[in-house]
Amino acid sequence: MRFHTKRALAITAVASLLFAACGGDDDTADAPAPADEPASTDAPADEPAPAPAAELSGTLIGAGASSQAAAMQGWQAGFQAAAPGVTVEYDPIGSGGGRKQFLGGGSDFAGSDAALKDEEWESSKEVCAGDLGAINLPHYISPIAVPYNLPSLDGTTLNLSPEVIAGIFANEITNWSDAAIAADNPGVDLPDLAINPVHRADESGTTENFTDYMAQAAPDVWTYGAIEAWDADGPGGGEGAPQTSGVVAAVAAGEGSIGYADASQIGDLPAAAVGVAGSFVEFSPEAAGRIVDASERTGGRNDYDFAIEVNRTPDSADTYPIALVSYHIVCLEYADQETVDLVKAFMTYVSSDEGQAASAASAGSAPISPEVQAEIAESIAAISVAG
Repeated sequence: MRFHTKRALAITAVASLLFAACGGDDDTADAPAPADEPASTDAPADEPAPAPAAELSGTLIGAGASSQAAAMQGWQAGFQAAAPGVTVEYDPIGSGGGRKQFLGGGSDFAGSDAALKDEEWESSKEVCAGDLGAINLPHYISPIAVPYNLPSLDGTTLNLSPEVIAGIFANEITNWSDAAIAADNPGVDLPDLAINPVHRADESGTTENFTDYMAQAAPDVWTYGAIEAWDADGPGGGEGAPQTSGVVAAVAAGEGSIGYADASQIGDLPAAAVGVAGSFVEFSPEAAGRIVDASERTGGRNDYDFAIEVNRTPDSADTYPIALVSYHIVCLEYADQETVDLVKAFMTYVSSDEGQAASAASAGSAPISPEVQAEIAESIAAISVAG
């Protein structure tokens, strides 16, 4: 990933917390003793050292992206083992709903497949303690699959170019026997069957990521830009379904249907191979992870915000371009030390090797790179009590 010149990382304080969150129990003989590690010299003198996760207690409340649901189950289980006194609650109500709940003061963090917009970031200054607002932490990277229901293909993977995908969801390509689809699939006996494009009915970060892909990869066909709310800003038509599970269920229920959803949740549905650099690429965590390496951190708000501008038009045929980068949105300042400790402990676990492995095991996600882990650790270290 291309980043700005690296700052000196102020992560020593978080390192001891990370060990406590991800290491073994107290009776693990081989575990090093974090108590011998020096405190960070970069932290303010009056800033308390982060509490070991095993000593924490309380409830952390989150809500947001349904795409994170499977990963969150892995994170909750792993963190519960390290911090048995802490309960992490998460309501997968969708990215838009999660941001609204967070900005309304109803949760400690939000999960979102889209970073905070400028106006939302301004609103976060009114919700978070202090006046620094919230930051975006890219903790979950996963391919967005394009599942379809065409039993007559009998195991043949459908190839779809960016222009064809955009044409289908813009309601310009309406039958599976269309010449444009046939050109992507020579020799395949395509059915003479109406296409039913299924989209999210709710405000969705997955929709924003998917439509951003179409806007970048096929701008002459998809002219609506990146949108979160389909019926408000999209072409209309097709079938709307709530949340990721609703889209998958709708595609599975109707022959001729096609949709978009986090790849970890499409079950047994087949998914299209997407046109990239003159070839076609099937989704995988590895292929999706490569797109992030070609993307840039947007910056502009403060040194700790970590929104990313994902590059949807890679020039490498081993890269899957419809990658979802899902964030955890947290305040830089909270009103009390208990919430600060809980947020820092959980977010540190999520971004650790152990947390990323838990996400991969439960959701098939792509792990974030060591460089991204280090910069996220710097952002987490900056979370504090408003003073």
